[in-house]
Parts: sequence; structure tokens; C-alpha cells
Amino acid sequence: MDEALRQYIDLYEEHRALIDANGTGPLNALRPRAAEMLAAMRLPRRGDENFENIDLAALLAPDYGINLQKVPIDVNTDMTFSCEVPVSSQSVMMNVNDTFASAVEAYDNLPDGVDVGSLREFAALDPETVTARYGTLADMANPVVALDTLFAQDGLYLHVRKGVRLERPLQLVNILSASMPLMAVRRVLVVIDDDAEARLLVCDHSQRDDVALMALETIEIFVGRNARFDYYNIEESTESTVRLSALYVSQQAGSQVNIDGMTLFNGSTRNEYYCRFDGEEAGLRLYGMGIGDRARVMSTYTRIDHSAPRCKSDELFKFSVDDTSTAAFTGRIYVAPGAVKTEAYQANRNLVGAPEAKMYSKPQLEIYNDDVKCSHGCAIGQLDPMQVFYMRTRGLTEETARLLLRQAFMADVIAAVDVPSLRDRLRLLTERRFAGLQSACGRCTKCTRADD
Repeated sequence: MDEALRQYIDLYEEHRALIDANGTGPLNALRPRAAEMLAAMRLPRRGDENFENIDLAALLAPDYGINLQKVPIDVNTDMTFSCEVPVSSQSVMMNVNDTFASAVEAYDNLPDGVDVGSLREFAALDPETVTARYGTLADMANPVVALDTLFAQDGLYLHVRKGVRLERPLQLVNILSASMPLMAVRRVLVVIDDDAEARLLVCDHSQRDDVALMALETIEIFVGRNARFDYYNIEESTESTVRLSALYVSQQAGSQVNIDGMTLFNGSTRNEYYCRFDGEEAGLRLYGMGIGDRARVMSTYTRIDHSAPRCKSDELFKFSVDDTSTAAFTGRIYVAPGAVKTEAYQANRNLVGAPEAKMYSKPQLEIYNDDVKCSHGCAIGQLDPMQVFYMRTRGLTEETARLLLRQAFMADVIAAVDVPSLRDRLRLLTERRFAGLQSACGRCTKCTRADD
């Protein structure tokens, strides 16, 4: 058994009855298998394949507390909403550490055919529906998924029924706050039925920069035939926060999915995206960006499985690293035999602004038929000194010129956001981030609301 995992398996075995009591049937049913998988695992170390700059064993070694008894933790939600991101939500919900908590008015404007709320409560109310999906897409050979499955007791459940289309995005705010080291174990289960449409914005915030906090989450998204789903994630945590996230998507024929993950502030972040086409003529846009300075660490792994013919994927990730920060991107596109007429494009572009900052990139294609259009590429460099010089000849200071060029570098990732008000707000947050502010969103008190 991996020593870093022993403490968690021992904790589960000692408190299994308590964990199950605060969970529910579908969630509890998978815990024994998760414990069995974890007991046989070796956690990846820094330098292992696809873990060039992050050590999962070291990140999980500290003795984080887990709130198994669901003791209420006093959290000031006003701190999180002082900047009103994303500005135009249809309904705002919260995960406070690892527990879903939302006001009744969050559901007032939702149309019929939308089930949204606590995963624990919906698993108890409709166990057959949740059991049919929960844990069927996420792979427990992944240690993040297995550990999450072992301890998850709650999270977000979203089910948009056939033909229902939400005009405005839903928002989920994940709040991390505790006076002692804490691991928040969360789960998200999204089911978008045939011909339905929804958008979900997830904002991650840490309210304590003097306490070691960890967000451990697994996200499963099922998108039906001719359905559309957009998923946006903004991380604004602290240097003492660790985020380990694994997202899994299954798309049926004719579906369209847009995923955009943005790391503005963090400590150590590992984001994994596993996307699979299970029907023909589906489309995926998978974009992301990260801004690193000081000693922040960002690690991204993606895998897109083209398992069906005539599907298209467009993937773009951009990173900017300064000081001693590091970022890593590993992306794999797999085209299965028989997946003819596949179109798959993958790009990774990066700015390195200091001698001690590091960027690792490994784009990959794995293709098993000839009737495809696929490309991948990587670029790592610095700001073009000629562009800086040209802007200075127009009267700008060197600092302003560099700020504008960095903003422009991230522009296409931000432009992929299909919510105008959120897109505008992200431009502002990115500008503030590159300007050197130590918090672009959560502690801002001067931002004004911008509606669609």
C-alpha cells in the first residue's frame, strides 16, 4: 500500500459507518471498491509520466482533516460575492467546503424539467436515476477519482430533461474555508438529456490564505443527443490551496460541449479532462488558461477519445509563468479504428517570463485510421521585444506594453466563453491579474455589475 494513502484507508475503515450515515445508497455502494483500488495503488511522483511538475504522493501526504461528521463551519459568503462573478446567473448555488448549501430562492426562476441541488438529497429521492450514472464514467483507476469516491458525501446534481433549454447560466460557487487544515471532497453529476441545453459556471474561492486547504473533486457529465452543455470553471484560491480535479464527459450524437477552465490564482493545481465521443457528428471545444507567478504550480492532463465517426474537437490551452512558477500540459487525442472523418485540433501556447520559471508540454496524437484531419502543436517563448518596442514608440510605458501583450495572448481563450457578461468580466480579471494584484476577484469591492 502507498504510504500516502494509508492514512485515508485507515480513516475510512475506522469511520465507515459514520461516512455512510452522512452519505446515501448510490454514493455508499462504491466505497468498498474505491478502498480496494486505493490499497493497490502507487501514487504518481514528480517526474513520472504525465506528472512532470507535480507530486501527487507529496500533496496527499499531509494530515488534512475531513469533515466526516458534517459539523457546520462558519463561512462568510459575502466575502465571495463581493465581486459578483459571473454577473448574470439564472440561479446561484454553493458548495461550502464539501457540503451543498443553497438558499430556497436559488430555485425560483428555474423552469420545469430542471432538477438541481444536493447530490446527496437527490440520490436519496431518486436512487435509480443517480445509480444509473454515478461512478459509471469516472475511472477509479485514477487515484483522484478513487479517493473522491471513498469519501464523497455530497456535491451538485444537475439534470436537465429532454427538450428543456436554460436561457441563462447556472452558477456554482465552491467556497473553501476552515481554521485548520481541511480536505473538501466534492462530487458533481450533470445529466443533459436529448435536445436540452444548459450552461454552468463554477467559481472556486479560498477564504483563508494562512491555512492548508485541499479541494478534491470528480465531475461526471453526460450530454444526450443534439444537446448542448457549456462548463466554465474559474479558480481563484490561495498559495496554500491544493486543487485536484478530474472531469469526465460523454457525448452522444449531434451534441455540442464547450469546456473552458481558467486558473487565475492558485497554490498547486492538477486539472484532468477526459472527453469521449459516444455518438456521431458531435463537437467539443476544450479550452483553458493559467497564470502563474511566485512558486505556483499548474498541471493539466487531457485525453479526447474520438470513438465515433464524424466528430470534431478543438483544443487550446495557454499558460503564462513567471518567477519560479511551473506549468505542465500533456494532451492526448485518440482516434479509434472506424472513427472516420474525424477532425481534431490541439494547440498549447505558453509564455515564460523569468529564467527560473518552467513550462513542460507534451501534445500527442494516436490515430488508427487514415480518413481524418488532425493536427497538434506547441510553442514556448517570451514576449516579442519588437512588439514591446513598437508599442513604446506609441507612447506606452514598457510595463503597460507588456501588460497589454499578455492580455492579448489570452484573448482567444476568453473569447471562447459564450456568455457575454462573463467574457467581459474575465477580460477585467485577467487584466487585474497581470497587473500584479494579489486577488483579482474574491476580495475586490469596487467592481460593478454588468448585465447581458
